[in-house]
Amino acid sequence: MPLFAGFATTLSLIVAIGAQNAFVLRQGLRREHVVPVVLICALSDALLISSGIAGLGALITSSQLALDITRYGGALFLFTYAAIAARRAFNPATLTPTDQTPTALRSVVLTCLGFTYLNPHVYLDTVVLLGSLANQRGTDGRWLYGLGAVAASFAWFATLGFFARKLGPLFARPRAWQLLDTTIAVIMTVMGLWLVLP
Repeated sequence: MPLFAGFATTLSLIVAIGAQNAFVLRQGLRREHVVPVVLICALSDALLISSGIAGLGALITSSQLALDITRYGGALFLFTYAAIAARRAFNPATLTPTDQTPTALRSVVLTCLGFTYLNPHVYLDTVVLLGSLANQRGTDGRWLYGLGAVAASFAWFATLGFFARKLGPLFARPRAWQLLDTTIAVIMTVMGLWLVLP
């Protein structure tokens, strides 16, 4: 069934730890602005998947300028956030959940939008790959495939954001936050290098 195929394919793509998932996990652990973060990620996926099914993927891959802008802009964003995460990791006093200063909703929303729209992987996975796979299902099946893909995105981000709090006791220790932020910094740096190195 196209619906199940779209769900399974999308889940296999987004479960891998990446920049966006690491950010959602961190917000879930902090129990801070989780609903807006989950909605931004899932609704953005829905928009991008639908755009890919409608033909945007072919347009993006045909423009070298569009590919370069997303590539280098995304790398700059990832390096910047890696530096922020590394700074948090080297400052354990700010890593306990109770001591952390609340982050403004506007800042969280802008960061989440950055992870979503400045990451070339998002376009490759949702617009290009899922759009192409959906269109192979024909006129009748492509939107069912897209519906399954969107359902998987909502299910994953809701699970990641709202069930991260179950790990709360583990992250009551500054050392655990330090390890998480170190991991995030490494992931962001590696992904940024992957984008800019030939």
